Amino acid sequence: MTESHVPLPVDGLFEPFAVKSLNLKNRFAMAPMTRAFSPDGVPGADVAEYYRRRAAGGVGLIITEGTYIPDPAAGPHTRVPHLYGTESLAGWRGVVDAVHAEGGAIIPQLWHLGAERGQTPHLNPEAATVSPSGLGLDGSPVGRALTAGDLDDLREAWVAAAVNAKDVGFDGIELHGAHGYLLDEFLWAGTNQRSDGYGGSLQSRTRFPAEVVAAIRAAVGDDFAIVYRFSQWKSNHYDAQIAQSPAELEQVLDPLVAAGVDVLHASTRRHWEPAFAEQGGADGKLGLAGWTKKLSGLPTITVGSVGLDKVFTTAFSADAASNTVGIDRVLEQYENEEFDLVAVGRALLADPEWVNKLRDGRVDEHVPYANEHREALR
Repeated sequence: MTESHVPLPVDGLFEPFAVKSLNLKNRFAMAPMTRAFSPDGVPGADVAEYYRRRAAGGVGLIITEGTYIPDPAAGPHTRVPHLYGTESLAGWRGVVDAVHAEGGAIIPQLWHLGAERGQTPHLNPEAATVSPSGLGLDGSPVGRALTAGDLDDLREAWVAAAVNAKDVGFDGIELHGAHGYLLDEFLWAGTNQRSDGYGGSLQSRTRFPAEVVAAIRAAVGDDFAIVYRFSQWKSNHYDAQIAQSPAELEQVLDPLVAAGVDVLHASTRRHWEPAFAEQGGADGKLGLAGWTKKLSGLPTITVGSVGLDKVFTTAFSADAASNTVGIDRVLEQYENEEFDLVAVGRALLADPEWVNKLRDGRVDEHVPYANEHREALR
């Protein structure tokens, strides 16, 4: 007679979590998702209400959509929010106050797209697109390579955005160092072909992201939480890897940890997939967040198709619909101490009450993801 499957309890994910300025009521985060509903970079009352609803629905930590740092070449879109300028900062204060009123915590994701800004941006079209080597993710020329002086200016732009976030009342910050954007373009050999001290070896390619973290840490003080998001994959390059092995991943993580990162957000498309299956045994089953926690000793965030049966890339196509699924694998990974927080993306676009429904055992009421959820701010 075979043993029947006994579902793991969700209680552990509703335990509080704290690190420095972050004090969370549970282990659920809202994953950062670009919405582009902030005309001229200013988040309005509708954006505040959008985030407020997710906090009211049970999310412990809101990670905002990517918000541009004060560099003219940060991004191409006029409706992506800024983390600079009087009007934008006033708008963010409204967002922060709305989330805090519901008992949630909130951090902004600081964003610079680098070469992914493209050749024909709508925002600041007169400013040249910049990246480590003037190369796009496919290896073709895009814009120009960053000079040593540019790097100094960029460090200051990241710092200015972080200081603005602290002044506005955010509970910490997240740096977007994933998915082929600027900081990730330094890490990846495919986009970093520099011959100075910021290119070449993996250790040298990690230098600029670590310098950004260290500069921010010096400016915001020891108690303000810094989250760093990274990934192996890049946009439309899903087999890309900055680290071919755990040893190489450790080379990437160690300088970031030493520079002052408090939490590492390991972005994958499917949270349950092994990061280095060739290791075999129990280690061969660890996801990217699990390896990250094991190697760094820091708290980690896992993410990737939580609660849905299709990977996020379908969200941008005519085949966007995704059915709801259980979170058994998430619970197993949490029980195995692979992560500390779990970020939920599209499931929260479809259903602001997703976390509370899970807590209350109402998973049959979870709303499937559809095209309308990508296209509307609700």
